[in-house]
Amino acid sequence: MIETDVRVVGEFIDKLLSLDRLGAEDILDRARQNTSPLQVVEELIIPALEEVGRGWEQGSVALAQVYMGSRICEDLVELFLPSSSPERTSKPLMAISLLDDYHGLGKTIVYTALRASGYELMDYGRLTVAELVRRVCADSTRIILISTLMLRSALQVREVKEMLAAAGCQAKIVVGGAPFRFDPRLWQEVGADAMGATAADAIKVVTHIIEEEL
Repeated sequence: MIETDVRVVGEFIDKLLSLDRLGAEDILDRARQNTSPLQVVEELIIPALEEVGRGWEQGSVALAQVYMGSRICEDLVELFLPSSSPERTSKPLMAISLLDDYHGLGKTIVYTALRASGYELMDYGRLTVAELVRRVCADSTRIILISTLMLRSALQVREVKEMLAAAGCQAKIVVGGAPFRFDPRLWQEVGADAMGATAADAIKVVTHIIEEEL
């Protein structure tokens, strides 16, 4: 186990919020001397990102800090746990996409947070329903995360679910974005498998799906 008590996690969070990449790297470097890179991710980086996400929900952390802190973590994880690492590539194939929506900040934050947590995933960018279904089926994607800002886009998730089923694709659908936060039952109504209100939620949901369902 890493000697990552609340104090160490707190120090790491302070470095992220102050955008001190070198300071954050120093903490990770010391932590990984006694354990594996994956344990550093699981026991230090993920708890820190979850706490930063809670801070944003409570209004004590700015959205820019969430984004930049996640980017710092992504860079450091790539350094300590590169894309070629078996600890990354053993994960099921995942991707994230906007669904016919032009606002990509939320997608970018979730993508960065997942990468910073040791997950490898593809960024499909902005796609229509038909394009997304074709891409998921062609890639044999197991988990597709869909970020939306507009209700119209959120409602299209139902069509994605139906077309995936018709094509025989068994991908799990995880949704997020403003429409799903405003209506806590919407994700179930459109047929999604799970919903994450924040980037921290997305990490928890993906981890649960991998451990319990895949």
